[in-house]
Amino acid sequence: MGCTLIPSIFIAAASPGGSGQITGFLLLFGPIILIWWFLVLRPQSKNRQKTQAMLAELKTGDKVVTNGGMLGTVVGFRDSVVQLQVASQVKVDVLRSSIAGLQAEPSGDGGKRVEDADKAEAVVKGKKS
Repeated sequence: MGCTLIPSIFIAAASPGGSGQITGFLLLFGPIILIWWFLVLRPQSKNRQKTQAMLAELKTGDKVVTNGGMLGTVVGFRDSVVQLQVASQVKVDVLRSSIAGLQAEPSGDGGKRVEDADKAEAVVKGKKS
C-alpha cells in the first residue's frame, strides 16, 4: 500500500542485490555530487587561487583591506607579516593571510560621471533636468 509512494529507484537501491545497490547509489548521488562540485567547490577553489596570487604579488605601496575591515598601505614585509600604515606615524603589523584584498581605486570624478550620463540620457530622450 505504501510502496506506491516510494520511487522504484529507492526500492532497487534497497534490494539485497550487489549491482543494484551500486547503480542506485550512483543514480541518486552522482548528479548531486556533480552539482555540488560545480556550484560550491569549483568557485571556492578559483577564489582561493586568486587570493593566493594576490597575496604573493603584494608590493610596497599597495592599498589593502584586511579581514577585520582595516584599510592601510603596505610599507614593509617580514616572513608572513605585512606592515601597514593606517595613518601618518601609525604602522600596524598584520598577517599576510588576514589581507582580504586590494582597495578599489577611486575614480577621481566624485561620482559626477554617473550624474552626467543620466543628464545626457535625459537630453537624448527629450526631457529637461
